[in-house]
Amino acid sequence: MSVTLALAGDTMLGRGVAVLLARSADPAAYLSDEVRGHLADADLFVLNLECCISERGSPWPAPGKPFHFRAPPQAADLLAELGVGCVTLANNHALDYGYDALLDTREQLDRVGIPAVGAGADVAEARRPAVLSVRGLRIAIIGATDHPADFAARQDRPGVAYADLTRRVPPWLTETVAGTRADIVLVTPHWGPNMTARPLPYVRAAAEALVAAGATLVAGHSAHVAHGVALPVLFDMGDFIDDYAVDPVLRNDLSLLFLVTFDDHGGVRLRAVPIKLEYGRTELARGSERAWICERFIGACAELGTVAGGEGDVLTV
Repeated sequence: MSVTLALAGDTMLGRGVAVLLARSADPAAYLSDEVRGHLADADLFVLNLECCISERGSPWPAPGKPFHFRAPPQAADLLAELGVGCVTLANNHALDYGYDALLDTREQLDRVGIPAVGAGADVAEARRPAVLSVRGLRIAIIGATDHPADFAARQDRPGVAYADLTRRVPPWLTETVAGTRADIVLVTPHWGPNMTARPLPYVRAAAEALVAAGATLVAGHSAHVAHGVALPVLFDMGDFIDDYAVDPVLRNDLSLLFLVTFDDHGGVRLRAVPIKLEYGRTELARGSERAWICERFIGACAELGTVAGGEGDVLTV
């Protein structure tokens, strides 16, 4: 029996998107029919939720922190309507509005039946995998982030599953991966700085360590730019929904939605769907913008020793 995972990168439903959500949580307003059609091919949809969902809290007081993202409760309903089956909260925006807002986020996701990993009421909950049954298979999802350290959960306070990856993957993370019993173990790390075109050496080393520990698939995010793939590692999935300013060179508004299929014989097939992010809405990329995404992704994969190419309206690895 085969199973297909849909994987998306940074999804930010606060700020300008929150204004749109106050008017409507209709999925058609945020994803085109074509994008939702690709999601319908998947058995499980996982993304990085780069905001809290709450009506409480105040901005996290870290010096120099420029952005604070908070979405209204309607964001949880939108995620459910889009068919999201799990989110990771392990990122640098989970505590943007403090501890209460993070706990509200978990509660709002629970309300609509979406499991969350990577952040919680204490360090044990933040590090705990979600294990889901999908088409008769057990799929485990583990979330972690390498920044910021001041968001780290502790035994006595909420926060994220923090893992300093710059020297080596910390034992708690490799032990969690190795000790998780499932048919597929997905690790989804928030790693590396924003606006980079390729994974840094420490990110590549961390990916190798996670695979060696037993990860079936590693799907990263943080750069806001889709990186190349070296299966079983998707180094960065770019952005999915947001209101972000667009870098004219790196074009963080041109991204990819990933569909990864595991077959009965242990084979893995990856399809990458070129997408275009408008203000709070995502559509299929077309014309010269689609060609630009394809050229960048094929080149980025080639740097990692991977052959990628076009197949119909998607890219394949």
